[in-house]
Amino acid sequence: MRVLYLGDVVGTPGRLAIEAGLPPLRAKYKADLAVVNAENAANGTGLTPEQYNKLRDAGADGITLGDHCFKKQQIAATLNRPGEKLIRPANLPAAAAGRGAMALTPNEGNGPTVTVIVVMGRLFMPLPAGDPFETVEAILAETPDDHAVILEVHAEATSEKVALGWRFNGRVAAVLGTHTHVPTADHRILPAGVPGSHQGVAGTAYISDLGMSGPIDSVLGRRVDRVLKHMTTAMPSPFDVADGPAVVSGVMLTLDPRSGRATAIEPVRHTVVDGKLKPAW
Repeated sequence: MRVLYLGDVVGTPGRLAIEAGLPPLRAKYKADLAVVNAENAANGTGLTPEQYNKLRDAGADGITLGDHCFKKQQIAATLNRPGEKLIRPANLPAAAAGRGAMALTPNEGNGPTVTVIVVMGRLFMPLPAGDPFETVEAILAETPDDHAVILEVHAEATSEKVALGWRFNGRVAAVLGTHTHVPTADHRILPAGVPGSHQGVAGTAYISDLGMSGPIDSVLGRRVDRVLKHMTTAMPSPFDVADGPAVVSGVMLTLDPRSGRATAIEPVRHTVVDGKLKPAW
């Protein structure tokens, strides 16, 4: 069973790259499921219902959000609507719109149901959030044993992401970091038997950050000149989304359909030009 999981969509360039590139990506990697973080899709901050629908139409089985989840307030109705495949961080206050986990069924029943959970880190993050460790424990306690579980950690601090990876090592199929927009090179299957992690069970894929799906020639998706003006003068400058070609970044997970654990994690990085996939760099 193969799951394509793509990082933070940034602005119109990233959104259009996903809309054009996701169908050929699914075909290229033979993906049974595709999940996309789209919290920066609306001009760099938030997601609108219309954009959500377009990403779903392009082939995203599920869409996740992070700390910008409520920047477009109209998305709250979509988050609250039963049956929608859209989630925000699970460790936000209970009164927040939406939910933090969703169950996805693979194409043609090829593999187990996949439960996707999103939690937000607490270090250097702007929204008030509860303990991500306790939150995941509570959700896992209510998740059917025959589900494969993918945990997305939307966090600034690498240490927090790594710690969550070890905490749930052997208990979930994958722990995938988002938010920093820079793909990391630490993808691997975590080993069993490490002190402090679940003992005796292997099969949890890990990466500290998937990277973004957005304009390549930018500062994390924003115009270089705008960011440099602020950083070199301390004067206010609007961090507009950059133009130009976009990278699509994430990972391909291979899961054992019997155990629900990961057997492989592979980086996915492409540009999408005229609907065709090309190497990212």
